[in-house]
Amino acid sequence: MSSETGPAVVDPTLRRRIEPQDFEVFFDPRELRKETCLLYEISWGGRNSVWRHTSQNTNKHVEINFMEKMTSERYFSPSTRCSITWFLSWSPCGGCSKAIIEFLSRHPNVTLFIYVARLYHHTDERNRQGLRDLKSRGVTIQIMTEPEYCYCWRNFVNYPPSNEVYWPRYPNLWMKLYILELYCILLGLPPCLKILRGHRHQLTFFTLTLQGCHYQRIPPYILWASGLI
Repeated sequence: MSSETGPAVVDPTLRRRIEPQDFEVFFDPRELRKETCLLYEISWGGRNSVWRHTSQNTNKHVEINFMEKMTSERYFSPSTRCSITWFLSWSPCGGCSKAIIEFLSRHPNVTLFIYVARLYHHTDERNRQGLRDLKSRGVTIQIMTEPEYCYCWRNFVNYPPSNEVYWPRYPNLWMKLYILELYCILLGLPPCLKILRGHRHQLTFFTLTLQGCHYQRIPPYILWASGLI
């Protein structure tokens, strides 16, 4: 792919890409847009080919839509090992986490990796427990950082000519805050991050409140990265 043009016309993923403005709004960690966007890729067995596509919420959450669509496709072979990577604008809710675990239980040859831009209603204990259950089931859950944003821009976005390396530079601080809160969730610690939702076109603010248990159990490098020690 040349940096002098956007995605090549012969690129088979071109019609499945999202527009740059949609990517920027959906995946900006500072934005609290209600809808969820999913960028995903599927790799079957030991083959080098990867299937990429995008999806959004309908009357069902996007995670449910994905699992229903995948199992209904003719190419789906439960006996073949399959690796799935999700890039989600919001982390799964408690109900979707339960559905994902049931899906993986029915299809043990599927491995799932999840990268999220934001944590969905992260103070709700049902959502927190859902993420812990996913981790216990073997699902990898991480916050999207610069390498993931760059990867998504190149592989899922219909970027303009000469903008292959543009990808939005979101503030690293927000990524670090969500990384910190995700550690709290997975370790079973109380929430330390509070998001203050502004009105339309206003800034989104946050506050951090750490307890002794946070300092005791969260890796020091994570606290240091957040400017807390």
